[in-house]
Amino acid sequence: MAWASFSSQYVLCMVALLGSATIIEAQVFYSKAEALQVAFPKADRIETQTFFLTPQQVERVEALAQTSVTSKLATFHIGHTADSVQGYAFIETHIVRTFPETFLMVVSPDGTLQKLLVLAFYEPAEYLPSERWLEQFDQKRLTPSLRLRRDIHGIMGSTLTAQAATQGVRKVLALFQILIQEKK
Repeated sequence: MAWASFSSQYVLCMVALLGSATIIEAQVFYSKAEALQVAFPKADRIETQTFFLTPQQVERVEALAQTSVTSKLATFHIGHTADSVQGYAFIETHIVRTFPETFLMVVSPDGTLQKLLVLAFYEPAEYLPSERWLEQFDQKRLTPSLRLRRDIHGIMGSTLTAQAATQGVRKVLALFQILIQEKK
């Protein structure tokens, strides 16, 4: 009986330690304010525009992006200079394997992705996409070839990270097209 009690305490202790190891690996690289400063270093002001997607908009985004929309709420941050719009930033959070990653995506007024930046990553560090890998998305638009094994190369040993990031980019570009470009 004493052995069973010791065993169960040992198992519980190990589970707690292993569970906390994952949390220890979690990293936040930029706050929202820091990320928007990186997105719009020359902006005079940054405006926030929030949209509540209709069922029809959700359907269109999912069709264009070929991925699911998990929230009907979409918020773009718009960087302004005195006489023009610098671009649109969107903060996207999605699950990779079992934990979230958060990206900042900066889209130019013409719908081209300008920057993809990791803000937070809660999966183990070995699955974190490199800056070089993220740069593949620079100057990309939402096209049928914006996919893994087409315009985007995978990450050896981090297939789920590559899939999640690519789907996130496709979703944000579809949101931009429907909510911003088509409204002009």
